[in-house]
Amino acid sequence: MREGLFIKKNIDKWKKYQYETSTDPDEMAQQFTELVNDLGYSKTFYPHSKVTQYLNDLASRIYLNIYKNKREETSRIGRFFKTELPLTVRRHHREILYAFFIFVGFAIMAAFSAAHDETFVRGVMGDSYVEMTEDNIAKGEPFGVYKQMKAVNMFAYIALNNIYVSFRVFVLGIFIGIGSIKEMFLNGVMVGSFQYYFFAKNLGWPSVLVIWIHGTLEISAIILSGAAGLIVGNSILFPGTHKRLHSLMRGAKDGLKIMIGLVPILIVAAFLEGFVTRYSYSSMPRWVSIFILAASFIFIMWYFVWYPIQVQRRTKAEKAVE
Repeated sequence: MREGLFIKKNIDKWKKYQYETSTDPDEMAQQFTELVNDLGYSKTFYPHSKVTQYLNDLASRIYLNIYKNKREETSRIGRFFKTELPLTVRRHHREILYAFFIFVGFAIMAAFSAAHDETFVRGVMGDSYVEMTEDNIAKGEPFGVYKQMKAVNMFAYIALNNIYVSFRVFVLGIFIGIGSIKEMFLNGVMVGSFQYYFFAKNLGWPSVLVIWIHGTLEISAIILSGAAGLIVGNSILFPGTHKRLHSLMRGAKDGLKIMIGLVPILIVAAFLEGFVTRYSYSSMPRWVSIFILAASFIFIMWYFVWYPIQVQRRTKAEKAVE
């Protein structure tokens, strides 16, 4: 086709696209597709013509309008917690399961050891802490340790400490995961010993309703931090088809995403420990304690187990449709 005929055949359409700007996304996409086809034809047969430059400029302008009017479904933070983090968690459910069994295994070992050795709890918790707790039990306030500081100060201290401990568990995964396992050992032994101590004092179930108000989120975060550390360790030990450094970077990135997702959970756990736990034994109805504990457990199971599976399925279905 001669250039003049090509221009005459399409000029009215081009002018319409140029001067009658559409705001409908589908119509803009259709216009862009037609212009790209015309531009491809023009580049093939009239590569140095002014009409080629004209079509290139017009197609570029419509493309920019499409991009400018594109709506994001959610903010970057919302997308992170809604999709990106759950998909990361789903990719590493195996490491999370390993971390859970490692932590629980150490806790059970500690409880078993405490049951057969009266000095074990003192060796883990320290003589001063055990003696303070025994004094509180004698006073009728077995969980008085949670009332030693002002609520606001305790909240701030616990939040910072928990975040520090969790990131420490994660970062030590750089030592091929052994560092994270060691930290889970220390924390698991402490939890197992601490919990057994109260059962031995006939305060087992009251301690569950008090300690696990904040402990459900806090201990879950420690386990997930351990999983993030294992992700880093596995990326070093098992790089697969990737170079070891590249694999480490991928593992560290995934682990860091999980850690970022844990920060709000650790802050909520600190809030519960600072403002709620102190009242749970003496002042708060038992059903409130049970509700908070159950809600925390259900949230952890939903967001870190069930929901990632659903997001993965939805993402696969969307890609299949595309």
